[in-house]
Amino acid sequence: MISIIICSRKDKIDPKFEDNIRNTVGTNFELVLIDNSTNKYSIFQAYNLGIQKSRGDILCFIHDDILFHTKNWGLLLKSEFNNYPDFALIGIAGAKVKTQFPTGWWDCEDKDKVINIIQHEKGNVTKENFGFEDGDLSEVYVIDGVFMALKKGLNIEFETSLGGFHGYDLNLSYEVIEKNKKIGVTNKILIEHLSIGRLDKTWLFSMMLFHKKYQKKLKKYKYSYEQEFFAGKAYIDHCLRILGKKEGLIYLFSIFQFSSSIKIIFSLEKYFYIKLKKS
Repeated sequence: MISIIICSRKDKIDPKFEDNIRNTVGTNFELVLIDNSTNKYSIFQAYNLGIQKSRGDILCFIHDDILFHTKNWGLLLKSEFNNYPDFALIGIAGAKVKTQFPTGWWDCEDKDKVINIIQHEKGNVTKENFGFEDGDLSEVYVIDGVFMALKKGLNIEFETSLGGFHGYDLNLSYEVIEKNKKIGVTNKILIEHLSIGRLDKTWLFSMMLFHKKYQKKLKKYKYSYEQEFFAGKAYIDHCLRILGKKEGLIYLFSIFQFSSSIKIIFSLEKYFYIKLKKS
């Protein structure tokens, strides 16, 4: 059975959303709704509560603002796990690289992304599908939190000390990797995401907290100079855009915390001064 775990911003699930799930899942399932209409829980606490309440052998964490387009997606998900037993976490978007810099999973070049989604953003609707050159299930390091399917039985919980509502997908991804299991993005399940996340101070500080806590684990993974430089530039851009020039300057010194490469630090310093001159 699939346990569909939802941290809901309302005390009841939207009937249309529930009908969409029932009409598409194609297999036995249970809805585990965590009522967070009063912001009683962080997303980490809510999902841990969902794990405790669940009875299924697959835990599917989903946002409450999506629609499933694929019929029998539950059966397809079971098939993916059965056909690829080394995989313990499957999503619909993710990246093949994650550096030590406090950025989102998407802050990498397109060649390192794997995505299959219909995304709403600022009045536009875009279908994105790429990164599946090696087949319908592509291995990644991290996945997006809009849809995360986890094999039960790995004794994995979300890290509640992180708090808030950001970084839970990075958290889960690295807990799975620590169990020596693989993470994949599937091309067989298509969902429509009706909103886009806000990249504000809360998000940026959550990224900083996560990357400080997981810094030693992040150092284990290999990435090229180009990949690290790309992420470092994204971090600088986030700081300047979200915090502004004056406050952003304070946090930009944290570059030294997130990279031990003199070459990277020197290159990012040059990039930083160029950005300052233009702003």
